[in-house]
Amino acid sequence: MKKVKTEDAVGLILCHDITEVRDGFKGRAFQRGHVVTQSDIPHLLNLGKRHLYVWEENAGEIHEEDAALRLSRLAQLPNAAYSGPSEGKMSLTAQEDGLFRVNRPLLDRLNQIGDITIATLPDHYPVRAGMQLAGERIVPLVCPEREIEEAEGLVAQADQPLMELIPYRRHLPVGIIVTGSEVYTGRIKDKFEPVVRKKLAAFDADILGTIFCDDDLSMLTSAIHRWVSRGAKLILMTGGMSVDPDDLTPTAIRDSGAEVVTQGVPAQPGNMFTVAYLEDVTILGVPGAAIHSETTMLDVVLPQTFAGVRFTREELRRLGAGGLCQGCKVCHWPNCTFGRY
Repeated sequence: MKKVKTEDAVGLILCHDITEVRDGFKGRAFQRGHVVTQSDIPHLLNLGKRHLYVWEENAGEIHEEDAALRLSRLAQLPNAAYSGPSEGKMSLTAQEDGLFRVNRPLLDRLNQIGDITIATLPDHYPVRAGMQLAGERIVPLVCPEREIEEAEGLVAQADQPLMELIPYRRHLPVGIIVTGSEVYTGRIKDKFEPVVRKKLAAFDADILGTIFCDDDLSMLTSAIHRWVSRGAKLILMTGGMSVDPDDLTPTAIRDSGAEVVTQGVPAQPGNMFTVAYLEDVTILGVPGAAIHSETTMLDVVLPQTFAGVRFTREELRRLGAGGLCQGCKVCHWPNCTFGRY
């Protein structure tokens, strides 16, 4: 684009909207793409426009709205929709619940290109339908078109998409196992089942039921296989999760034939959280902190589990930075630092 005196703009194309404010009215007086005529000149001068920005032929530039539209095509999600361009920006909104994933290395490379800016929610972020996922725009009114072409080339060559919204698996069969002689014998009332049922309700899970076990290794192992035989794809176990000799739950998980990815994570509350897999069944060992703390590692792991994520030890061990819950009087999770990696 180039800047010219308003009187010299006749026959040239405006490259931005011009707003007019008068008598309580505020709106667009001239639209981008308008060809300036001689009769427009007095009106433009009355609006205080002594100079105009017009398109320059063969300048290799692209307008902010056209740039935003092309940036939006870098991440077309089947379960999310774009709106705009508005004020030079395209906005991406979720149309269903799920886990938001962003290719962070690719996003970082795109945001290093000239005037391109793409802002998103964090990676591994649980979202609900209607939440904004991303916004894409360039900083100035126009930018060199080669910058958009460079971004398009990077995305075309990438092995992973820039963004994804992975829908939660609905009606996932879940079995619950509560361990502890004090609960099994009825000496105290179980407090875990009501908590976990409330958390599972957010994912529309099919809860198969709850098995109460004594502190008995064979009983625990049998309970795991019972849920597997009944079709459970997720088993939640609590009680006996610490490192005391009589805490048998982690041992029972191993004896069931499951692969234990980690026993313990660098996160508090929920340090002793255990993640294991028995073929296609996810087994989560949940420490007692889930009963008295509003947010724990269980809340961090559940959205990803329902999205079908299979954790690695390396991923879970990266939770250290952000693994400390601040214990706010009013919990704002997931809009906080806890569980971010």
